[in-house]
Amino acid sequence: MEIIDSHTHVYPDKVAEKAKEHLQKAFSRTMIDLPIVSNLFKHMDKAGISKSVVASVASRPDQVVPINNWLFSLKDTRIIPFAAMHPYFDGYKEELKRIKDNACGIKLQSEFQLFFVDDEKAFPMYEELQKLQIPVLFHCGVELSSPGEVRSSPDRILNVMKKFPELKIIGAHMGGFLMWDEVLEKLAGKNIYFDTSDSLKMKKELLTRLFEKHGFDKIFYGSDFPLEYPKNDVNSIKSLDISQENKQKILSGNIKSFLTL
Repeated sequence: MEIIDSHTHVYPDKVAEKAKEHLQKAFSRTMIDLPIVSNLFKHMDKAGISKSVVASVASRPDQVVPINNWLFSLKDTRIIPFAAMHPYFDGYKEELKRIKDNACGIKLQSEFQLFFVDDEKAFPMYEELQKLQIPVLFHCGVELSSPGEVRSSPDRILNVMKKFPELKIIGAHMGGFLMWDEVLEKLAGKNIYFDTSDSLKMKKELLTRLFEKHGFDKIFYGSDFPLEYPKNDVNSIKSLDISQENKQKILSGNIKSFLTL
């Protein structure tokens, strides 16, 4: 059974220790390993994963190009690059053209980038993403270290979907970490893809209802390495009370079709 991880993060070796310290404070969580490529591959091997999306995040607009330069330099067939972008980066049009040629999508993390996903300032970037058919992976839902109004709630994601109906959206954490009742009400069954990262421990009844309403064709397995062990969620999916066909869709079939891999 082929397995593709749709949600991981790694950093250049020279900054990985500093990134780990910073992100553990930001996430209020402990990483399972140093977030570097070689460790990602080690955990992929343990879980039987053939490829992983490496999703890069630029906390500030000036970080977009340098982060992408590094990401594009990796050139490894096991890595599916999702580039960094920032909604307030003035050079987004030119950089998105470069991303179109060198990556499979972008990652936006509103809690770190300090923007509301349905802020009109982000609309020109969404328009260009929609035009170029570049997928966007949104962090969705609560961030434990960010109290207050959720910047990427199901309501706000739905606002973006209504404004940009052809935008290819992946809602991380099954569409809204710790907000799955709202996901069920407002996003499930609509034109949005979910990844499973940090979500398979929700109540079984709620997960079953999400599967029933959303179906199995728009769900990707994702681990959120280095915050979680990839093997754990692979085993969780394999143990679900669903058909082998649907397990295969989640573990690799859906993302292969989505990204035409």
